[in-house]
Amino acid sequence: MQFQAAKEFILNKLKRELPAHLTYHSYDHVMDVCEAAENLGKLENITIHEMQLLLTAALFHDSGFIEGAANHEEGSCRIAELYLPNFGFGTGDIEKISGMIMATRLPQTPKNLLEQIIADADLDYLGRDDFFRISDLLYKEFAYGGVVKNIDEWNKLQVSFFESHYYFTNAAINLRQDRKQAHLEILRSK
Repeated sequence: MQFQAAKEFILNKLKRELPAHLTYHSYDHVMDVCEAAENLGKLENITIHEMQLLLTAALFHDSGFIEGAANHEEGSCRIAELYLPNFGFGTGDIEKISGMIMATRLPQTPKNLLEQIIADADLDYLGRDDFFRISDLLYKEFAYGGVVKNIDEWNKLQVSFFESHYYFTNAAINLRQDRKQAHLEILRSK
């Protein structure tokens, strides 16, 4: 498995091919999810091999946006299945990576620890100090795409999302749940 080469390949592809209007689902988001996944993976004591699979899934998880936003998780799996064999990833590992990618689809339904970690990493920002800055990027992307019409609609959507979201891993619950709850109270007040 040539993890470093696969990482360089997909990051270059994302830089070149992700649409510019994606203010949230961007190269920066992918790097953020990788960092969060690595942090949560360490706290959950996963193996070195599991960490490489987890980080590979994080790197590829939104690559499907290159093809379009609709069903982008399936697109991300197709891209992973197409390119990862070139870097020595076997069928079993690619299946695990695809499972992790699909675990980021909303509503999240992870089936094992690695899927739980990437699901939590993908939404790590909900319980961080930079939440409102990152949330503004998602608002801009959603407004551009016609998902929301105005800030009031956006705030209602966020409250609804927060009320249905929960973290899966003990690490994410311990790190992010309290701050996430505080953000929800602020959103409700808007």
